[in-house]
Amino acid sequence: MMQLLFNGLVSGMLVALPALALALTFSVLRFANFSIGAMLTVGAYLIYWCNTALGLSLPWAAVVGTALAALLAVAIDFLVYRPLRDRSTITLLVASMGVSFVLENAVSFLAGNTPVGYAVDVARPLRWAGLRVNHEQLLGAAMSLASLLLIGLIFGYTRLGRAMRAVADNPSLAATRGVSRQRVVSITWLLSGALAAIAGMLIGLDTTLDPQMGWNYVLPVFAAAILGGLTHPLAAIPGALVMGVFAELSTLVLPPHYRTLVAFAVLSLLLVVRPSGLLGSKWVQK
Repeated sequence: MMQLLFNGLVSGMLVALPALALALTFSVLRFANFSIGAMLTVGAYLIYWCNTALGLSLPWAAVVGTALAALLAVAIDFLVYRPLRDRSTITLLVASMGVSFVLENAVSFLAGNTPVGYAVDVARPLRWAGLRVNHEQLLGAAMSLASLLLIGLIFGYTRLGRAMRAVADNPSLAATRGVSRQRVVSITWLLSGALAAIAGMLIGLDTTLDPQMGWNYVLPVFAAAILGGLTHPLAAIPGALVMGVFAELSTLVLPPHYRTLVAFAVLSLLLVVRPSGLLGSKWVQK
């Protein structure tokens, strides 16, 4: 049982990164970015190419690949979402589906469909207090905590965070106070692209990389963000932890490959019972 709880918390922290990215874009732009899974895949592969093709060590590959993924997210906003900014949320959602299709197929075309892995040494798992702990789990937990803490500090205690909250609450009023909506939107995409890339690398370290890896996380990411409350970005973190523990505990009664079914069941139940999430507030369109 303790091993399942530990695995669930670590899995939840991995899901928390893209769930936070999804909630950030939703809170500022008011649409559900369906391409979050594809962004995760592209980020993982950019780091992989920096690691294997350029010969960079994994830490430097992570820095360069994450920066490239963040810039790519801004470029996609400039090319796709910005011309549609005044359209309905349904239009933006469909556009994000198109972006997801293009990104995943671009990765498949360039990298092939064969699973690959990072050039890192294999290490034996550790034993601690009766738990079996992989080095990948420790790295994933540490990087997730650091990333989530950094985003929490930015969102809660900086001028940028206040500007993001102001644009999310009322873009017109924020503009009258001198807050540039476009600057806030671009920074939001930078953060979202970086979070997705880091999550992709950590997932790739724990398993392997393949062009469909992000698709497997779309439902858990949406379920975690909605469970916390899409209008409250940081609420995605406890939502992801709860989802991770639920998914692991479900393996006591279900085969492990049914974890996605648990996420789907939670997502469906929430949309019926409390669509605003446990910590979010009802969204009022201005």
